Amino acid sequence: MNMPNKYEPLRNMESFTEDMFNRIIAFQEKNHHAWNSNLSFDARIKGLPLHNLIFSNPDRDPEKFSATVAPFYPLREEMQKIAFYVRQLANSPVVCDIYPGNGFIGSLLAREGLKLLGLQHHTPHSKPNQIASFFDAEHFSYSKKPLAQLTFDAALVSWPPAHSNPSKALAQRKTKLLVYIFTEHTDPTTQQRQTGSDEMLSTLTGSYQLVDSWEVIRPKDILHSIWPDMTPSIEEIRHVHIYAHNSVDDLQTPQAIPPAQSYDWEKDLQMALLALQAKQEVQARGFPA
Repeated sequence: MNMPNKYEPLRNMESFTEDMFNRIIAFQEKNHHAWNSNLSFDARIKGLPLHNLIFSNPDRDPEKFSATVAPFYPLREEMQKIAFYVRQLANSPVVCDIYPGNGFIGSLLAREGLKLLGLQHHTPHSKPNQIASFFDAEHFSYSKKPLAQLTFDAALVSWPPAHSNPSKALAQRKTKLLVYIFTEHTDPTTQQRQTGSDEMLSTLTGSYQLVDSWEVIRPKDILHSIWPDMTPSIEEIRHVHIYAHNSVDDLQTPQAIPPAQSYDWEKDLQMALLALQAKQEVQARGFPA
């Protein structure tokens, strides 16, 4: 059966799979550079498997730690898009990362030409990441000052704790730009939201306008469907909302962001999504897959 040329990369699936599993095993055995805080951020994210941005390490104690690296896999294109809006606010804009965790997500945004300040003690009772420190010291730093004492142009609200509503304090100080990254997923047993609260966005009504939004959908069993030895996973819909205060005028929307090198885990993602698409097409034609 002939398949379209877009599936050409799948001819290398065997060698790709071997390399990917080697990287996953290295991470699980803590031989991957991600675990070494003495190395540069560039070295630590090189070859970081998508698997380890979906699942935590097997030895993680969930009673003590949150996600090993981060709660989701970020995409380079969306970091570029967020930075495009922030750079319009000032010559050298500052972003406050409200829930920075180990600094991983904030550092990726900062590397798009921004200065990021992470609130170190904003949620003192939250669990640390298993990799407690994972930030780019050239672009990202932590601040021990409370939110009220910091000066910044935009706020990054990434994966806010369940029931939290950081919007009230941010709206009171008329923060120019608010970037929310969250999911509306609820625990089927407790019905508790995984991130944030209903009030988190409704608080902004009247003072802020939604200037951009998008979704990143992680298909159900994204890895398990292609590599059966891998762990099954639920579908996850991640939302990104960008709000501007009513005092901010003439924000331009990104028409065509120049392509940049994607993160290494996006190579795993692209191959998995391509394989899923091919599998679905084969099944649609009546062939077993």
